[in-house]
Amino acid sequence: MSALIHPTAVIHSKAQIHPTVRVGAYAVIGERVTVGAGTVIGPHVVIDGWTEIGERNQLFPGVAIGLEPQDLKYDGSVSLVKIGDGNRIREYVTVNRATREDEATVIGDENLLMAYVHVAHNCVLGDHIVIANSVALAGHVQIESRAVIGGVLGIHQFVHIGRLAMVGGMSRIDRDVPPYMLVEGSPARVRSLNQVGLRRAGIMDADGGTGFQTLKKAFRILYRSGLPLSAALEQVELLSNDKTVHHLHEFLRMSHSPGRRGAIPGKPRRPSHSQELTES
Repeated sequence: MSALIHPTAVIHSKAQIHPTVRVGAYAVIGERVTVGAGTVIGPHVVIDGWTEIGERNQLFPGVAIGLEPQDLKYDGSVSLVKIGDGNRIREYVTVNRATREDEATVIGDENLLMAYVHVAHNCVLGDHIVIANSVALAGHVQIESRAVIGGVLGIHQFVHIGRLAMVGGMSRIDRDVPPYMLVEGSPARVRSLNQVGLRRAGIMDADGGTGFQTLKKAFRILYRSGLPLSAALEQVELLSNDKTVHHLHEFLRMSHSPGRRGAIPGKPRRPSHSQELTES
């Protein structure tokens, strides 16, 4: 047994574990598991099923990856979990494999999943995502790269969360979260652009800030003009020579296509002082 593997760990003889992988006490690794170079598997971690884990990942104590989906439709088929490189998966995170044959639950690269996060069957996560403690992703959720999800919240089945979106903690996410937006509340509403995330991604500084200014125009059209969504999207499309705005436009267009849940709306506009006086 390798000096990097604790003597109490239970590893199936057919599991494909790179020689540089560290495995902690009482970890259990199943027959069909593949783990890449430099990955650290903590104590009491369970990895089973048809699971592929890349390089340089950190799996903290109690993590469970690749177990059967919590889905009554699952019939025992060969379904997958695929995890990329450089992820930090904290204590007691659970990642279930997909429901149907040859489908996969996918986590990309360089993500941080904090303690007690649940990633259900058929979820697809991009890269550089941060998900805070005690977040539950239901089945078929998709999260684009560089999104940040606040703690103690649930995300409904089939919801899509856009690139560089920020979701505030304890929100109720039952519809798609548009990219680049800050969303929070129960029910959740779009509050503003995610300026902190945009600044960190360099979008506010690129091209002298012209890309950010165009995105601000799109935000005002979508969430401050009072236009119906279809009319607002027509105006935003005129700005979509900017790649950021183009992505926002296409995301919203697809969110409202058949079979999708639609996008979270903006916060209702507060009536003016004169309106309040008239109504009273």
